[in-house]
Amino acid sequence: MSKIDRVLRSNLKLRHLQLLVALDQFRHLGRASEFLSVTQPAVSKTLAEIERMFGQPLFERSTRGTEPTAAGASVVRFARSVLAGYERTRDEIAAQASGASGRTSVGAMVAATPVLLAQAVERLKARSRDTTVLIEEGDLTRLLPKLRLGELDLFVGRLEPGYASPDLETEALYADPMVAVVRPDHPLARKRRATWADLAAQPCVLPPPWASLRVKLEQQFFAHGLHPPADIVESASFLSQITFLHQRGAVAFMARTVARHWAAQGMLAVVRLPVPIELPPVGLITLRGQAITPVTAALVECLHEVAR
Repeated sequence: MSKIDRVLRSNLKLRHLQLLVALDQFRHLGRASEFLSVTQPAVSKTLAEIERMFGQPLFERSTRGTEPTAAGASVVRFARSVLAGYERTRDEIAAQASGASGRTSVGAMVAATPVLLAQAVERLKARSRDTTVLIEEGDLTRLLPKLRLGELDLFVGRLEPGYASPDLETEALYADPMVAVVRPDHPLARKRRATWADLAAQPCVLPPPWASLRVKLEQQFFAHGLHPPADIVESASFLSQITFLHQRGAVAFMARTVARHWAAQGMLAVVRLPVPIELPPVGLITLRGQAITPVTAALVECLHEVAR
């Protein structure tokens, strides 16, 4: 057995792993010590102990803080994966001991949260109210690394083809086209047939420049001989969309199922204008080859029922 094997299999303790993850998260010895409720000298001593095990530095120290070395980044990834497995096993055993039904962690995009995921969780709770579902919102760039590390059990959202990978199992559930939305008292909410020129004259909430949807929306304006709106706020946040819809009378774009859900609540109105943009379907992503827990399997079954 090599030295690295011996360190990873036998020498590293849970407290070592927690320290490495905290240092990577905060990039500062003092803030990591506060988070772990230990003294800063104790953090420095434990980090030095870990580095002696590996025989090389794992973090560069400077007046600005700490930065993982290449080896340190690899060990941090290992630490996050082990801790995620530890937490999942701990929660499952605790749930069985207490008679509860377990816990699952889901990464979700806004396109899936208020309708698909919310209704699936409601069905799951109807069958087992003590089941806990942790939901973390974000996009694929933020959530897929957590799925790969085992910090999430499942992803629910748009299956962007650019993120396809051999280590990921994907399943499309349904298509969900884009619509334009405004606040209920906006003039465009009452217009029988809006145009792209109407939208170009309004303040808009658009996705960030790096988002593929942003490019597709701008192409629609150009296709109608128009420049995209000049008065814009850039955000992928649903909360930002709703805020600027109401505060600035802005136009925003969102998935049709989400828009119809909030329109039924009286929060917004769907603009009568086709938005002919091809979008990836909404679906599920899991890690290929990794068995899902019974509670995650039950949630997936509920997601299938809602999607049908």
